[in-house]
Amino acid sequence: MLRFDVLTLFPRMFEAITEWGISARARTRGCYEVVTWNPRDFAPGAYRAIDDRPYGGGPGMVMMIEPLEKAIAAARQRQASCGVANNRVVCLSPQGELLNHHLVAELAQLDGLVLLAGRYEGIDERLIARAVEQEISVGNYVVSGGELPAMMLMDSIIRHLPGALGDPDSARLESFVSGMLDYPQYTRPETYAGMQVPEVLLSGNHAQIERWRMKQSLGRTWQRRPELLARIELTDTQRQLLEEYKRENGEARPADR
Repeated sequence: MLRFDVLTLFPRMFEAITEWGISARARTRGCYEVVTWNPRDFAPGAYRAIDDRPYGGGPGMVMMIEPLEKAIAAARQRQASCGVANNRVVCLSPQGELLNHHLVAELAQLDGLVLLAGRYEGIDERLIARAVEQEISVGNYVVSGGELPAMMLMDSIIRHLPGALGDPDSARLESFVSGMLDYPQYTRPETYAGMQVPEVLLSGNHAQIERWRMKQSLGRTWQRRPELLARIELTDTQRQLLEEYKRENGEARPADR
């Protein structure tokens, strides 16, 4: 079981993970657990202040060290009491390492994660230096807080946990597992508004279906995310399939036309 401890000012937001969909079923099966910690519970004084104005001036407020550090310590102590030794404290931040499949697979091997979902203009840098082991970004943009990025990270990790998906092949066959985009998917009806399901998918010839899917995956990646192909050492067969795709669909990518 992977244990998530999440520091957040809005604990109920994480019901989106624990109460709905695949991640809810995975929790019911005992694949993971989520415990939330509100930094306000660790703040001194009657007002339970967790933020203050930034030194040097500027807009907004900055989250203070003490409540966050105490909450992280409590979360780590709880994980230790559960026998978790292999864990990591992660801050969701636009300044962090960009999330990708390989990082998700790495984190899924841990026994515990303490996730810090910040708010306001940011977090006192001394807290990052003292208590955070890794910063992760979900993209080159800014959102209102770390809760949504934390849930994106959690959901992507949960899908890798044994027993989380009904079909164990589902995670293995998803986009980015091979370093490429997924092939197109189709279901009933066979014809809709004059558009036909590719004939090869109706043939029952599994070897031809796998060949078609590989070609489509290569072609889509070449068209839409060419930088991904640059990181992959293609086999002779894959190079042949990509050349076939280019001949069938035009040598230029849509962005080049």
